[in-house]
Amino acid sequence: MQKLLVFQSLWAMERRHADGCERGLEENIAVIVEAGFDGISAHYTNRDDVVRLNEVIRGTGLKIEGVCFPRSVEDLRPTLELASEFPVSHIDLQADVRPRRVEDCLPLLDGWMRLAERAGVPVYVETHRHRITSDLLFTLDLLDRRPDLPLLADLSHYLVGREFAFPVEEESHAQVRRILHNAQAFHGRVGSCQQIQIEMSFPQHRPWVDLFRDWWAYGFRHWRSRAADDAELVMTCELGPRPYAITDRDGHDTTDRSAEALLLRQLVLDVWAESADPSGNRTHGACVPDPVI
Repeated sequence: MQKLLVFQSLWAMERRHADGCERGLEENIAVIVEAGFDGISAHYTNRDDVVRLNEVIRGTGLKIEGVCFPRSVEDLRPTLELASEFPVSHIDLQADVRPRRVEDCLPLLDGWMRLAERAGVPVYVETHRHRITSDLLFTLDLLDRRPDLPLLADLSHYLVGREFAFPVEEESHAQVRRILHNAQAFHGRVGSCQQIQIEMSFPQHRPWVDLFRDWWAYGFRHWRSRAADDAELVMTCELGPRPYAITDRDGHDTTDRSAEALLLRQLVLDVWAESADPSGNRTHGACVPDPVI
């Protein structure tokens, strides 16, 4: 049976409050385990950090999304070596390069995919600002050249990056759905046309929550249609600390991000359950025809 696993980002566990108090790794892992998450998202670039992380989570049952930021093909190799020694669900590749031409991106993408295949480790390229996938339209051009490129979809970057009109017009919906056709995993937060991360629990933000709910519903359904019967899909809750989180004049978050992460987890679990319904009549995003880009 296909399964949705909901991870929590260790970056999202940072407080960054004015009091300067931060929890240690052990405490953060204990909080994540107590909350019932299935895994964590953590950097997989420094061996000492990866060794310590795996020591701390031993016996918890938590799985890992490893994050890396390569600037060259060879930069991915150490992360894959770590992932072979300390297994991960997948690698989230944030390509820390910004070529202006699609042709200059292809050798990098092809090289990373070759290394991933040889290592037997799933590697997904994240849709993220200030990365190779920074712009939505540029990423669509990449998909025209590499239609099977596996993506990790963080849709908040494209909503705020292109400052979509609201309500979102059909052209933009179609472009997002094209991204979702290649999504092998997801990062979850709710943004708006102007802000990368807004407070899910504020009633004035309900239209944005509904928008992301629709997109995720479409993405989950499409993933189900092409994944194996026993495949696992990972959605990582990634409600980041400031400057992602909106803060008050004293530098404190305007909401409890841990509580909002639990709200987000329940929302995506509900969407996942609904995505098993082949009628797909919960959201307009799940019912529209496939995009023509």
